[in-house]
Amino acid sequence: MSASHSLHKSHWWAWAAPLGALALLAAKYGGVLYPNDSAVVVVASVFLLASVFAAVHHAEVVALKVGEPFGSILLAVAVTVIEAALIVSIMVSAPPGASSVARDTVFSAVIIVLNGVIGLCLVAGGVRHRELAFRVEGTASALSVLATLAVMTLVLPNFTVTKLGPQYAPTQLIFVSALSLILYGVFVFVQSVRHRDYFLVDEPAPALADDFEAAQDESENVPSSGMTLFSSVLLVASLVAVILLAKTLSPALERGIAAVGLPPSFIGVVIAALVLLPESGAAVIAARANRIQTSLNLALGSAIASIGLTIPVVAAVSLTMDQDLILGLDTQEMVLLALTLIASTLTLSTGRATILQGAVHLVIFGVFLLLAAVP
Repeated sequence: MSASHSLHKSHWWAWAAPLGALALLAAKYGGVLYPNDSAVVVVASVFLLASVFAAVHHAEVVALKVGEPFGSILLAVAVTVIEAALIVSIMVSAPPGASSVARDTVFSAVIIVLNGVIGLCLVAGGVRHRELAFRVEGTASALSVLATLAVMTLVLPNFTVTKLGPQYAPTQLIFVSALSLILYGVFVFVQSVRHRDYFLVDEPAPALADDFEAAQDESENVPSSGMTLFSSVLLVASLVAVILLAKTLSPALERGIAAVGLPPSFIGVVIAALVLLPESGAAVIAARANRIQTSLNLALGSAIASIGLTIPVVAAVSLTMDQDLILGLDTQEMVLLALTLIASTLTLSTGRATILQGAVHLVIFGVFLLLAAVP
C-alpha cells in the first residue's frame, strides 16, 4: 500500500469534516436549518472542532511538500486565520467585552502554552523517561521572542499617555503591529534557515546503510503533487468552514458563557484552547516519545504566531472598523504573566527538566483557570 493511499485512508475525517461543515452551512444559509436550534448548534460545534483539526492536518501535508521555511509559515498562517476569524466574528457582533476579546485570547494562548501545554509535556515525558533534555539555544531564543511580543502588546498599552486607557493610539498600534510581524519573520528565518540546528534534536550519526534507509523513508513521507493539490483545496475549504461556523456560533457561545455565570473574558480562553488543541495534542504525544525538543518547538512556535500574526490582523480590522481595541492586561493578569515568564525562564534555561518543573507550570495553569472563571 502506498504512503499516500495509507494517509488518505487513515485521515478520512480530514476531508469529511470540511465537506460536512460546508453542507451544514449551505442548509443554514438556504433556510433549511435554523442557527438558534440547539441541535444545529451542537452539530455545528462538532463540525467547527473537526474543521480546525482538518485545517491543521492539510496545512501540515502541504508544508511537507513545500519544505522549510515556507512550511512553518504556512502552518502559522493557517492557525492565525482560524484564531483571527474567531476573534473578528465576535468583534463584529459587538457583545459585551468585544473590544478586549483579542487581548483575552492572546493572553490565554500564552498562558495555556507556557503553563498548560509545556507543563503537561514535562509531566507526561518525565513520568516515562525521568529526565528530559532539549537545546537551550532554541528554547531560550523562542522564549525571548515570546516574552518581547507579550510585553510589547499586552503590558505596554497600560503605560502610554497618548490615548488614555489600556489602548494604543492608532499610530502606536500600526507601529507595534509592524514590529510584531518583523520579529516573527526574523524568528521563522532563524528557526528554519539561519540557525535551524538550534531547534533540532541531537542524534548520533547513522551508519551509511541506515542513512540511506532514513533518506528513503523521508522521501516516501513527502506527499505527491496530487495529494498536495487535494490538501490545498481542502485547506481552503476547512478555513472557510471555520470562519463561517465561527460567525454562526458566536451568539450561542456568548449566551452559553453567560448562562453558566462565567465572565465575558472567558470567551478568550475558549478560543485559545480551541485553536491550540491540535498542536497541543501533537506536543504531548512527542513528549511521551521522548522528543521534548519537538514538543517545545510546537508549543512555543504556536504562542509566538498567536501574538506575532494575530495582533496585526486584529489591529487592521479594528482600525478599518474604527473600533476600540483594548490590549493592556489588568494588574492581576500582569502578575500572572510575570510569574509565567519567570518560571518559564528558569525551566527552559537549563536544557534539562523533570516532572517537578512540569508540576510548577501546571499549578500556575490551574491558578489561571481559577482566575479566568472567578476573577
